[in-house]
Amino acid sequence: MAEILSPLDAVHVALGAVMVPFAGWSMPLRYTSDLAEHVAVRAAAGIFDLSHMGEIRVTGAQAGAALDYALVGNLSALAVGRARYTMICAPDGGVVDDLVVYRTADDEYLVVANASNHDVVLAELGPRCAGFDAAVTDESAQTALIAVQGPRAQEIVTSVVAPQDVTAVAELKYYTGLPATVAGIPALVARTGYTGEDGYELFVPAESAPALWAALTAAGEPFGLVPAGLSARDSLRLEAGMPLYGNELDRTTTPYDAGLGRVVKLDKTDADGAPLDFVGRGPLDARKHSEPSRVLVGLEGLGRRAARHGYAVLRSAEAADAVVGHITSGAPSPTLGHPIAMAYVTPEVSAVGTELAVDVRGRAEPVRVVALPFYRRPAR
Repeated sequence: MAEILSPLDAVHVALGAVMVPFAGWSMPLRYTSDLAEHVAVRAAAGIFDLSHMGEIRVTGAQAGAALDYALVGNLSALAVGRARYTMICAPDGGVVDDLVVYRTADDEYLVVANASNHDVVLAELGPRCAGFDAAVTDESAQTALIAVQGPRAQEIVTSVVAPQDVTAVAELKYYTGLPATVAGIPALVARTGYTGEDGYELFVPAESAPALWAALTAAGEPFGLVPAGLSARDSLRLEAGMPLYGNELDRTTTPYDAGLGRVVKLDKTDADGAPLDFVGRGPLDARKHSEPSRVLVGLEGLGRRAARHGYAVLRSAEAADAVVGHITSGAPSPTLGHPIAMAYVTPEVSAVGTELAVDVRGRAEPVRVVALPFYRRPAR
């Protein structure tokens, strides 16, 4: 099957991007170098094409109630203009996908799914919302998503926002969004992101994406804005301790396993005030009150070789046969100057400060358990 092309595909090709298949799409891995793009986002700003993400609209008088049943979060309590990180779980509590949901009106929500899970999320939401006065509409093909992330993001984005919208866009709080005109284009402008930096994500009609990219690129040039690909996005989110579906999250993992139990709202109630039996509630309630068999931790490398996804975590360099976990994500950290990784390990070795080892291609590399995230952006 042919890969889906982003509305910005011609832009990426003209910029000389290395294009790779990703979740059924052809997407830019990098434009120049992974390091240069990563550093630019931390120091100035990067512009990302996220048009592969899925956008699913849920509308109707009972849209909020439908999402309360379908997802683990309490979406009906979300104020208009706010966003929430949440998850859709299987009946057994396993994570089907992690999502960001925006409430765009009293009776309207925008559900943003990972590209790899778009089809399954859409297939799950339809039946789960069927018993409510709510309609589920897939808007992914008609929608482009562009992110500007980094300490100069606000200056760049507001410089191309219509005058009447500048103050509102500049004053957006984290995990909020509003409609605004950007470079003459109607957009949903959200202060969200996946890099650990300040920034915006802009949802626009697919056909408007090239014009918006060009306007943002021109506006960002004096500030050091560079195009950034999937590779930099991955190393940035790892430093920020953000999970990636397929690595830290999957159907064998509950939100509690991943240290994200806070997104599960077991106290949700239905219209009559009774506890809401949302999808996965029973197993999730049981998991909350049980001892974990594994814990997601951060690991800092004490040597120079980076651990990678799937590598075994060992109790020590001397105990090569004592496997206590596995790496979910790992890479050298450009910001911190040493390797970092996330891993699921057994509870008895999960305390911060515990020294372990990782089997890196047959050689035990020393690591130490550290608190997540690895990186927090400095106050500016």
